[in-house]
Amino acid sequence: MSNKNIGIKDVAVAAGVSVTTVSHVLNEVSYARISPETRDKVRIIAEQLGYGPNRLAQALRTQRTGMLGLVSEDIATTPHAGRIILGADEAAKARGYNLMIINTSGSASLESRRADVEALLERRVDGILYATMYHRNVELPANLGSVPSVLVDSVAAAGNITAVIPDEEGGARAAVEALLAAGHSRIGFINNTDDVPATRQRLRGFRATLTEAGLDGAAAPVESEVSEVQGGYEAARRILAREDRLTGLFCYNDRMAMGAYRAAAELGLVIPTDLSVVGFDDQELIAANLHPGLTTVALPHYEMGAWATEHLIDAVEGKTDLSLMALHPTILSCPLVRRDSITAPRQ
Repeated sequence: MSNKNIGIKDVAVAAGVSVTTVSHVLNEVSYARISPETRDKVRIIAEQLGYGPNRLAQALRTQRTGMLGLVSEDIATTPHAGRIILGADEAAKARGYNLMIINTSGSASLESRRADVEALLERRVDGILYATMYHRNVELPANLGSVPSVLVDSVAAAGNITAVIPDEEGGARAAVEALLAAGHSRIGFINNTDDVPATRQRLRGFRATLTEAGLDGAAAPVESEVSEVQGGYEAARRILAREDRLTGLFCYNDRMAMGAYRAAAELGLVIPTDLSVVGFDDQELIAANLHPGLTTVALPHYEMGAWATEHLIDAVEGKTDLSLMALHPTILSCPLVRRDSITAPRQ
């Protein structure tokens, strides 16, 4: 039986730890750096004291349910983007909130997505996260503004909702800089054909980085195809057929890089001895399992989910004003993940 007079501070004092540590242990936050011994101690003391949060009393007092909604445009069924959900869920648990997820499709009608948001509102969620599988501008149902809301990996077409997105241009710069640092000067880019922010911004980062290095970024070879393995293969066959053979290749994503590996093999090129390759996304099932392992740029899926949840909860609790943050999206860095697909070019 829980003791209504015992609070989380009492557990923290009895265990000799911080309130945050108790919250992380009792909400089973996996990323918290807490020793197994401390976790066991906190759980035992909480049980001995009869601590148990009274959710009904909290809801009546604060007019909050402790539930957050997450509308997932396909990410729940996409392994690498699914880390958005993991980041959001762990950040929510650390603050004593739970996450309710509705999966929808990026091709769903506006009315269908309005119904999804309404389903969450009917369950009295305190706030809503709206996450998309890839960075794009999105038209949102009007009822999303009924409670505090944050966009993840997308920007509202109307520009009126706080958003967190990846630094696409910065990631492209990191990829090209890695090739330049290895000594490459003949570098090409295999790009996507979809008219989305990532397509434009990665191309801009590619050209700008070459130009700043004293090369002709505007004239650097670029081939565009559908951003899948076959598209990468076809674009790589064309770009590698040039007389002034490239020694470095930046690919829009890891799937296209996989296609480029196949094209290089058919042309008798050895990676990285004859051709150094960099991808984007860090889709671990692909990047870590290509041979050689693919150096790539990681999208901050987990970090975006956690950031969005932290700021959403702050808004729910009256600690921040999301409208002030909606003017400009927050941009999180895309770090380079080094594996074995880059080396110095042959002399």
